[in-house]
Amino acid sequence: MAEPAATTLPSITSAREPEPDKLAVPISFEARYGAGLKRGLSLGGGGVFFVAWQVAYLHELADRGVDLANADRVVGTSAGSVVASVLEAGHVGRMHREMGLLAKAPKLLSALAPADGLKPSQERALNLFAAAADAEPDTIRAIGHAALAAETPSPSVMARNIGVVVRLRKWPSAALHITCVDTYTGERCVVTREADVSVPRAVAASSAVPGLFAPQPIGNRRCMDGGVSGSGTHLDLLAGTRSVVVLALTDGAGITQGMMTSAPGSTEAEIEALTASGSSLLLRTPEAVDVTTLMDPAAVPQALEMGRRQAAADAAELREFLS
Repeated sequence: MAEPAATTLPSITSAREPEPDKLAVPISFEARYGAGLKRGLSLGGGGVFFVAWQVAYLHELADRGVDLANADRVVGTSAGSVVASVLEAGHVGRMHREMGLLAKAPKLLSALAPADGLKPSQERALNLFAAAADAEPDTIRAIGHAALAAETPSPSVMARNIGVVVRLRKWPSAALHITCVDTYTGERCVVTREADVSVPRAVAASSAVPGLFAPQPIGNRRCMDGGVSGSGTHLDLLAGTRSVVVLALTDGAGITQGMMTSAPGSTEAEIEALTASGSSLLLRTPEAVDVTTLMDPAAVPQALEMGRRQAAADAAELREFLS
């Protein structure tokens, strides 16, 4: 009986390194990524609550003649990526009306922000992220690996839901920069028009809270929430820009315990580094935040009213700052 022919297996050592995709952008204020730009805008993360607050804030400003959509660079992270996309598409008014209607139907909003009924693997990833006191590479990679292992709905589900909210596929402007994090390498990635990724997919990646949502395919990567990088605003992408407006969930004051990869003092250090790069900064945060309700649709009506009221009070100062 003849011996079976030997099977030749490909040599693992002969595998080529993947081609660089230019998505990974090192976090660096020294790089002065915003040098030469006149106006910059950063919209930070903070769940459904902060989506509603930002939309109301920007809508009220626009009604008062202060339009932040004309910035040279708009950086959106997590919740802020949703709002940044809509802002650059010129649809803030439409989204403001829809948020008001959805606030009366919280079950519809719950489809975008599931906060209960999680499986153990989901809770493991979410808890790991919530308890992370720093943004060390090993910390971020551990969260990413847990996110990959979590039994979440298919990535296409979230991308489809985001598409319903933002209502656009083509990149609305070259100014739009959406941040996310590679689950495997822990690298901060920045998605722009040049990446050839649909807007809903990029926003879904930036908003993919570990454990709640599946990491999204971005090129050959699987990416999660941009806030897992240790920053909810990524101000280094605007370092050197002449005037920068930042809408953030917090200014970092009073935070004594690290959580969600943000260490005490990290927000203040980021703000100081931005101003040290030569940028003038105007930072606005909600007047009141309950971190336990960020993903709760019931918090939307309060967020809408708060954002509107604060914008009305801030409009004159913002107009002068941007003049």
